[in-house]
Amino acid sequence: MKKLSILAACAMCMLAACNNKENAATDVAAATDAEPTGLKIAYVEVDSLMSQYQFCKDYTLLLNKKGENASNTLQQKQRTLQQHAAALQKKYESNGFTTRDELERAQNQLAKEQQDLAELDQRLTNELAMENAKLNEELRDSIQAFLKVYNKSKKFDYILSRQGDNILLANPKFDITKEVVAGLNKRYKAKPEVKKAAKEEKDTKE
Repeated sequence: MKKLSILAACAMCMLAACNNKENAATDVAAATDAEPTGLKIAYVEVDSLMSQYQFCKDYTLLLNKKGENASNTLQQKQRTLQQHAAALQKKYESNGFTTRDELERAQNQLAKEQQDLAELDQRLTNELAMENAKLNEELRDSIQAFLKVYNKSKKFDYILSRQGDNILLANPKFDITKEVVAGLNKRYKAKPEVKKAAKEEKDTKE
């Protein structure tokens, strides 16, 4: 089962207040040392935000841990199923089944165990996907809530997210990533389950 990580959802950090991303990118690309007349723009580096915002680091750890636990559970049940299948095959080859009905019952039981394992795999995958989506929403909400407060004094017309080559050129003077990360981390308070996961990870490494 593939491990889910919150880092896979970097693109959801849509910090732009504008409705037309393409036009906004053009505005920034054309920026010079002087700010555009009547328009105040800033941008945030998404990669730096994701790597430095404690919320992202904590929940990446939490999701990875849950993914590993789910994977370990499935692997253990898979081994048990394989052992059962091997035992059934050995019994069949040694003529250990006295009747055809007994053989069919054993085969049906094995098929049920296989189906149960597949359903468990799907359920755990869905649970992790839902958890990932929930945390992505919390991340987006926390960023937007902070920016609303932050921008009361800054009064930017646009705050854009810069990731990869979605903005081809930007004047570093408009980069507010450090301020945003510092503000987000100041407001952030880890939940008990996150603190517990972090402590367990630390204890494992020591």
